Amino acid sequence: MSQGKGRVSLVGAGPGDPELLTIRGMRALKSADVVVYDALASQDILEWAPAHAEFINVGKRGHEIPIRTQEEINNLLVSLATEGKQVVRLKGGDPYVFGRGSEEAEACAGQNIPFEVVPGISAALGVPLWAGIPLTDRRYAASFTVVTAHKDPGKARETIDWAKLANSADTLVILMGMRNLEHICRRLLDSGCPASRPSACVMNGSRPDQRVVISTLGRLVKDVRDAGLQAPAVIVIGDVVNLRENLNWAERQPLFGKRVAVTRPEVDNRDWVEGFRRSGANVSMFPLLVFQAIPQTVEDSDWEPSADWVALTSAEAARQLARRFPRTLRTTTVCVGMATAQTARSLGFPIFPLEGEIRDGLSLSRAFVEQQDLYGKKILFPCAEGAAETLPTNLREAGARVDRLDLYRTIRVPSSIERLMSSLMKREIDVLTFASPSAVYALSDAISDLTRESISETVCLAIGATTAEAIKDCGWSVDVIPKSPSIEGVVVALGKHFEAY
Repeated sequence: MSQGKGRVSLVGAGPGDPELLTIRGMRALKSADVVVYDALASQDILEWAPAHAEFINVGKRGHEIPIRTQEEINNLLVSLATEGKQVVRLKGGDPYVFGRGSEEAEACAGQNIPFEVVPGISAALGVPLWAGIPLTDRRYAASFTVVTAHKDPGKARETIDWAKLANSADTLVILMGMRNLEHICRRLLDSGCPASRPSACVMNGSRPDQRVVISTLGRLVKDVRDAGLQAPAVIVIGDVVNLRENLNWAERQPLFGKRVAVTRPEVDNRDWVEGFRRSGANVSMFPLLVFQAIPQTVEDSDWEPSADWVALTSAEAARQLARRFPRTLRTTTVCVGMATAQTARSLGFPIFPLEGEIRDGLSLSRAFVEQQDLYGKKILFPCAEGAAETLPTNLREAGARVDRLDLYRTIRVPSSIERLMSSLMKREIDVLTFASPSAVYALSDAISDLTRESISETVCLAIGATTAEAIKDCGWSVDVIPKSPSIEGVVVALGKHFEAY
């Protein structure tokens, strides 16, 4: 934290999808002391802020009554920056597109507070795109107009000249118009817009729960009400709406709208979370386990293992081995899965690529034995306390000498287990993913009969055969086992499963 006056960064969070945050916005968040955010900014974006950051929810959603007034928000930003803090004001969409960011910037300028404005993707642009509706197309639209349904929450809706807007551009985009949708449509129709003009309403645009109603101006109010759409939503009126039939890419993603639970430890789950989001899924994180290093004893503190090979079945095993015994980084290594190999390679282990899909310890041992002469070779097997003996047993049967190193243990996280059980009971999860037997047993040992029943109604994915056996041991069915343990393989397998049903 700097001394004296701090700095305010007005950051546009984009229309909803957390990956639409700009790189500059992400960097501002990473250096924030305080994040002041509103309801339209994705909560997932807050993960980029450092652990010490303070979060202040100012609760603004459209023109609903906010937790704090705009004047209070302006004063808050000035006050925090005056204390020497780096402040990020995280706003949905773009700060200067109907976001009142200019008022907040003026408040800072008035008190000589240094500030910057980081543009964001406005909902006016991003939401129609995500729904497959281009705002311009040389065949149908050479111009577009963006309007908010209110100039100011305290001014009457009649202050907007809908008669002029009706013919001002080929495409009309209306933000914050759900409350007055009937009034808007009636004014446009009265101003000469044909009732047959293509129209769309997009709720929760760019998010996995996006919903779209395609209609005409004359039927839009009824169709939106029948579908139950609510704010936040963007309204698009114009011939470009007809292009959605061919350009609707987002909702054709393999896992669009599926609610996926990721149970991997937090240190390992980012690639899965990002991969699922890219495939259109609504991801919830329930890290059932955390890793805890097993302390070195006095007897082994000066001991350094030596080997011809290292066999890794998890990314955490790679991290623990590199930290505990750095000289093993010279040893050629074989790995289960792409994620483990990527972690090991980033740490400096030389990776030997075995042919075939290496999904678990069993497939690793089989491929290793088939592709290398291991007789008399010394192999290190760093692992978690209680890890299965499948891999070392198979390697020993091939004549190898295996040193098993229990370097860490997995500790259950009761709060995550409870949250996951609650979500299962509420039928809020479509896909339950497991990447290790430990995670399976962590959930199984805690659940009730009612939760078991809800699991039976959920698609259950096991990362490999060993995890699948643990699931079956708990009395649950295994619906999907991907050919590859990578996130790409997982998404493909789930996509094929849902295609079949």
